[in-house]
Amino acid sequence: MSGATAAEFAKWEAHAKTLDVEALEYVVADCRAAKEAMSTWNTERENYYADQSMTYSYELRKRSL
Repeated sequence: MSGATAAEFAKWEAHAKTLDVEALEYVVADCRAAKEAMSTWNTERENYYADQSMTYSYELRKRSL
């Protein structure tokens, strides 16, 4: 089971910090939809989108504290 690389995580974390809350919510929802779409036929991409969703969700969660 593979997912994102360390470089991708770093890129997403940096990008997430530049987005407003509404944009973060949109990205998270889009990643979750992509993850779901991949779940039945491409587990590598499913994991990739799960990683991306979690990264952006983390930034969103930090802002709500």
